[in-house]
Order: sequence, then structure tokens, then C-alpha cells
Amino acid sequence: MKKTILILLFSLLYNAVSAQVKFEAQTERSSYGLNERIQLVFSINNEGDNFEPPKISGFKTEGPFINRGNQTSITVVNGKVSQKREISTQVIYYLTPIKKGVFTIGAASIQYNETTYKSAPIKITITDPIQMPTYPGQQNNANFGEGIHLVAEMSTKNPFVNEPVTVIYKLYFEPRSTVGNFRNFIAPKYEDFWSQYIDMKQLTAERGKFNGKDFSMVVLRKVILYPLEAGAKKIEPFKIDIDAEVPTGRRDFFGQYEMSVVQKSLSTGVQTINVKPLPENGKPEGFTGAVGKFDFVVKPSKTTLKAGESLDLEISVSGKGNLKLFTLPKPVVPSAIEMYEPAHTENVETPVTGMAGKISDKYTIIPQFKGKYTIKPIVFSYYDLTTKSYKTITSNEITIDVLEGDGTIVSNQKATNKQEVIKKDVFQYNKLKSEFASVHKKDFLGSGLFYSLLLAPLFLIPIVMIARKQKEAKDADAFGNRVRRNNKLVKKYLSEAKKQMGDKVPFYMAMEKALHNFLKAKLHIETVEMSKENIIEILQNKNASETSVNQFIELMNDCEFARYAPATDTAMNNDFDRAIEIITELEKQI
Repeated sequence: MKKTILILLFSLLYNAVSAQVKFEAQTERSSYGLNERIQLVFSINNEGDNFEPPKISGFKTEGPFINRGNQTSITVVNGKVSQKREISTQVIYYLTPIKKGVFTIGAASIQYNETTYKSAPIKITITDPIQMPTYPGQQNNANFGEGIHLVAEMSTKNPFVNEPVTVIYKLYFEPRSTVGNFRNFIAPKYEDFWSQYIDMKQLTAERGKFNGKDFSMVVLRKVILYPLEAGAKKIEPFKIDIDAEVPTGRRDFFGQYEMSVVQKSLSTGVQTINVKPLPENGKPEGFTGAVGKFDFVVKPSKTTLKAGESLDLEISVSGKGNLKLFTLPKPVVPSAIEMYEPAHTENVETPVTGMAGKISDKYTIIPQFKGKYTIKPIVFSYYDLTTKSYKTITSNEITIDVLEGDGTIVSNQKATNKQEVIKKDVFQYNKLKSEFASVHKKDFLGSGLFYSLLLAPLFLIPIVMIARKQKEAKDADAFGNRVRRNNKLVKKYLSEAKKQMGDKVPFYMAMEKALHNFLKAKLHIETVEMSKENIIEILQNKNASETSVNQFIELMNDCEFARYAPATDTAMNNDFDRAIEIITELEKQI
């Protein structure tokens, strides 16, 4: 009898414990980087209703996504079969941090059998962006769509100064999935780099390999970077939000995978490039930073001419390398030759492998006197990345022969590079035409014109002094001059955008420049300070409405991403009208 009572009590206790309802909130960790995506899961070990989420601040949220589980376990003991059914409900949110700090996610509530259960609050610490494992930007926190990766592939992470680095931003996703609705495009700011975007006219999916597996792949952007100085240089994350239709893992009646549309926030994370300085050993004198493989040519348009005539001296460098990032050497000419500032010409393309083409300076030279003149050899040096050594090219000496002049001879002594001017006797022609003048002339002294000219300087002195002070004040007002210049640039680029209506890439480039110069003029900030958070904070401090600020930020993001997505004439016209409206409204508010 006692044994039966003990067994009965044990069964009741076991059923009571089994029936206990647990409702809790969980994240994988308590600390995340600013570039990480967080999975927040509210779970109850039964069927729940009337779920009330907490207020979540400091994060951009996606969800809720609801998973309901129903599992049955069968146990056989001494020939007796027993079944146990386990039911669970999960409510999932995906959080993307907006800023650093410590944030508290409050309690959520859910009802079960007319009883309300609450979860315990969670504290999450958001730190600086972290280096992501394997490939930066890989997001493995989501139940669905975990096979989507945003990757920044680099040609090298240890370049020399002025050596090209190719960065290709690729989106990998499972072949069964589809992606679209690209938005909230945030491009990195490549500080300490010269950068050039290669626009993708259309986004086309192709096959690719990621971690040894087959994926579909879309190239979102290609960038050519030239590091400008040595050291460890960080590249900010490349971010984008997309919608993805992905398999859920469940199959329908016909055995096909069921598909679900999820929102994904992707980021490449922070990356570091270690830039090596060019070697000091063997660096030529006068080296101006040319890196690559080049040809150097100095060519005069002619070497025989008359005094007073002009010739063109072209100094050109062609090949592959950082053609836009160094200066060409200047010629040294005798002092008796007049040489004007050069006309600089660039014919440079920037494919994915780096700059290639030709740059040249064309000098106009005019000898004034008869004689022979020598232009000394010109030296050009560059660093060859193939041989890892400096190369120097020296042009030939050029002699200019001036055959005729105005009766003056100039002899050019090569040793001192000075000219000796020798005057000859020159005869003037006799005048053959007489000029007659009246005998009776009105005396200028004492005339009205005489007194007017005499007193005019006295009246002009205060006017000149006032004008001079105003000009000095205006010239000294560097801040005001910069604001006025930026205002002019806003009008210039808006006008340029209107002219380019219908041509997507130049239109949106002009729109971006107009918006950036508007910020420079009104907020008094430079390009390096134009982070999204900084712009929002300064606009709000200047009493701009939250609606106008959000519209301006949205327009900036749309213009930057529209260059890489299909755009119609109607869309461009709408974006232009929207820019005029938003700029006008912000000017009134600020």
C-alpha cells in the first residue's frame, strides 16, 4: 500500500514539473559588434497567444517570425507503450545595431490558459565593428536565409603605396533562392585612398563558389583603390538591405520546398589593409611617386623656326600605373626663351586592374632672338612593381635653331646655360608721309579738363580705400567664401543633373554632388564628416524637422544606389523634383 502511494505521488510530481510553463528571451551573446546582426528569440514551451513584444530602441528590427513546433516521443517500458507530446512556440526578431552603447530589451508577455507570462529583461552591449570570421559580412544567425553572404574580395591586402587594390563586392545566395528590393545602400568612405567606382550597369546573377560550395552570385560594385600613405588602413563596412525568397526547410504536399520571404541586413564588416612604404634604398632624386610600368617621351613640334614664332614641347608618360597621382617633370630652358604654363591632358581609363593610358603636359615656347638654344635632358623616375626596383628614363638633349630675328643674336653657352646678347647697328627707314598740326592750339593748362583730372584723384581715394577694405574683409572671410562657393556648386550640379536627365550615371553623380555641397554650405562640414549619424544630429540641432531629415537621408541613399540599379526617366524626374523640394524645405527650416 505504501509503495503504491509513493508511486502515485511521484507521478503527480512528475506531471506537475512537466506541465510547468517556461517563457524566456535569449540571444547568443551579451556583447556584439556594431556590424553584427543579432537574433532575439522569445520561446515558450507550449502554445502561446496574444504575444506583446517589448519596446526595442537602438536597433533596426526585422520580424516577428513565428515558429511553432510539435514533437511526439514514444517510449516502451516492460512492453508498455507511452507517448509524450512536446509543443513549443518561438517568436524571432533580427536586430541590427544603430549605435554603440548598452541597451536593455524589456520584458515581453504571452498568454497561455488565461495566464500571462513575462520574460526577463536582457542587456546587450554594442561595441565597435569587429572583424568577421571567414568572410566579413557572413550572417549565420537567421533560421531562414542563412545561405546569403555579402563579401568584399580584395586583390591584395599588403600593397605598396600607390599600388592598385581591386575590391569587388559580391552577394552570394543559394541557387534555390531569389533576391531583390535592394535598399538602404551605405557605401564605405575610403579614407587615405584614391578611389574609383566601376559602375555595374545591370545586376546579373551567375554561378560562383563560396567556401567550396556552389552559389548564385551577383556583383554589386567594383572599386579601384590606390593607397596614398603607408600603415594599417581600415575600410568601413559596405551595407545593404535586401528581400530574399528562401526555402524554409519544410516541404509541401508535392515534395517541393516551401518558400518564405525574409528581410536581410548585410554588411562586410571592417577590413584592414596593411600598406607598405616604397623602399628608400635606390630611390632617385626628384622621384614624384610614380608606380607602375611606363614609357617617357619628350617631343618638340619643331626645332627650326624664326624669332617670335612658337613651338610646342610635349612631355608625356604612358603605360599602366597611378597616372593621375604624380606630376610630370618640368623642362629647364634658357632664360632668353619665353615658356608658358603647360596645358595638361589626361587620357586615362580605370578598368578593374587599375589605371592605364597617357598623361601629358604641352608647353608653348617662343624664342625672342636669333641663335641656337639647348633644352637639357629631362629625367623621369618610377617604381616598377614587377621587378620591385626603381627605373629612370632620360630624354635626349634638344637643340632649337632660330634662323631669323630682329637684328639681335643670342649665343647659347652650354656650360653656363646663359646667353650673351650682342647689339648690331640697325637703320630706321625715313618717314615718307608728313603729319601736319594746327598752329593755333587751345592751352590745356587752366582748362576744365585740367581741373577735373587734377581733382579726380582726391574723390577716388576714399572710394578706393572703402573698396579695398571690403575686399580685404571678404578675402579674410575664409568661412564665408567657402559657404558661397558651396552654394554656387549646389546650383551648378543641380543644373548639370537637369541637363543629364535620361542618362542615369552622370545624372545621379551630379545629384550626389549637389546634395553634398548643400550639406557643406548649410552645415559647415567637410566630406570626411558626412556620416549618416553626424548629418542627422547636426540637422536636428539646427531645428530641421524629423520628416525633412529622414527624407534627405533617404534621398542621398537612393541617389547613391540608383547608379547601380535600373532607372527610368520618370524615376529620375521624380528624384530631381524631390531634391528641389527637400533642399528648399530644409533651407527654410535651417
